[in-house]
Amino acid sequence: MKGLKRSVRWTALAVATGTLAAAAAGCGGGGGSSNSNNAGSGGNGLPTKVGPAEGQLNLIAWQGYTEDQWVKPFEQKTGCQVNVKYGNSSDEMVTLMRQGGGGQYDMVSASGDASLRLIKGGDVQPVNVNLIPGYKDFIAQLKSPPHNTIDGKHYGVSYEWGPNTLLYNTQKVSPAPTSWATIYDAKYKGQVTVPDNPIQIADAALYLSKKDPSLGITDPYELNKDQFDAAVNLLKQQKSLIKKYWASATDEIDLFKNGDALVGASWPYQTNTLQADNVPVKDTIPQEGATGWADTWMLSAKAKHPNCAYLYMQWATTPKVQAQQAIFFGETPANAKACAVMDKLAKGSCHQYHGDAPASYYDSIKFWKTPQADCGNGKTDCVDYTQWQQAWTALKG
Repeated sequence: MKGLKRSVRWTALAVATGTLAAAAAGCGGGGGSSNSNNAGSGGNGLPTKVGPAEGQLNLIAWQGYTEDQWVKPFEQKTGCQVNVKYGNSSDEMVTLMRQGGGGQYDMVSASGDASLRLIKGGDVQPVNVNLIPGYKDFIAQLKSPPHNTIDGKHYGVSYEWGPNTLLYNTQKVSPAPTSWATIYDAKYKGQVTVPDNPIQIADAALYLSKKDPSLGITDPYELNKDQFDAAVNLLKQQKSLIKKYWASATDEIDLFKNGDALVGASWPYQTNTLQADNVPVKDTIPQEGATGWADTWMLSAKAKHPNCAYLYMQWATTPKVQAQQAIFFGETPANAKACAVMDKLAKGSCHQYHGDAPASYYDSIKFWKTPQADCGNGKTDCVDYTQWQQAWTALKG
């Protein structure tokens, strides 16, 4: 979201997680620099306390995740100078985390379509959540979600989460759309924009799960060959309608500002930014539901500044920072105590961004997860993420 983000709920991963845990262990994911640089380590290899700050912290983040209002106070308090590289996609974030021997960046704000790949690849290491005071106040679903917690090991701490929305120009799109069918409608040829991301195949699959129940799609990330082909074919039909596949939030913002796009798949961040600039837009979660994200601050397996990284995880999970981030981006905090702070900062914002929503709301969003050949239901005929990438590249041409 984020240059931009955004992910989150992981179901039907019981079998897959065992495989990932073994792979991570084989890659030495439980080690990493933090154990030697932190002041003390426990018998399980995790640090028991945070050592002296190293004075620097190098992050890969979604645009809008490291704003001055909460980063500057952190730097002043800890002496850790924050340097940020914005990622335009989850694929780019994974690549960046693996470049330079994996030691160039200390942490990444990974979404669910990246986090499992990073764990499986040994690119991130387990963290001691007992060193993160805000963790105890997380909503239950984000304390140990399958996208960042494998075999009882926490590969980072949850941050924020939210839905992928349908964005539209209120002056040019009437009546207000209620279905994802809008972004596949020839009426808007040359005025549609969607993310340049293979995970967009899941959005097409979610729409088809309601439009064509005969396909039998129950999980948009667990698609057999026939279901996958149907989703890709829908996107091929959509291609002639696309003005641009946006790589960053600012790309989409510019498209709507210039009138080049009237409808598109988006994030609340774009809506907030455009409305602040008096661009006539609104967003909605269509009747078919929505995909979404839950992001995790993940610690590099070769972090050079692990103490500053732990200090930042502590800072980023406090109610105040979680509230500031949620309001700025238009997403929902992991820390339940952030809700009251949100309403102090902006009256009604907790409810607006679903901070007080019941568990059923969280459960209704199909959160990003990395597609695996193992469907998690005893079958192994699902199309894996490598094939999603290949199909997306071929689709764009």
